[in-house]
Amino acid sequence: MAKNILIKPIISEKSELLSANHGQYSFVVNRAANKIEIRKAIQELYPDVNVESVNTINMPAKAKSRNTRSGVLKGRVSGFKKAIVTLAEGDEIDFFGDV
Repeated sequence: MAKNILIKPIISEKSELLSANHGQYSFVVNRAANKIEIRKAIQELYPDVNVESVNTINMPAKAKSRNTRSGVLKGRVSGFKKAIVTLAEGDEIDFFGDV
């Protein structure tokens, strides 16, 4: 169940700052998932963490274009749902393991 709700973690500079300073982690989640399902999926996948709150954002699709030899190619990037999960003080999720 948790694998159907949580698609992947978001690894970016902003999300790394949020996790280091505020204990918040960002995930791309299923568009149909609600906050309660996201909380249960996080606690199922990472049993040693306690989720304090879940904030969700529907990110809109974006139009993109790039220049090539044959001309301008236009396309779009799909929209997605993002969840920002705040963990209890002292809890953390290690995405990279022993890399």
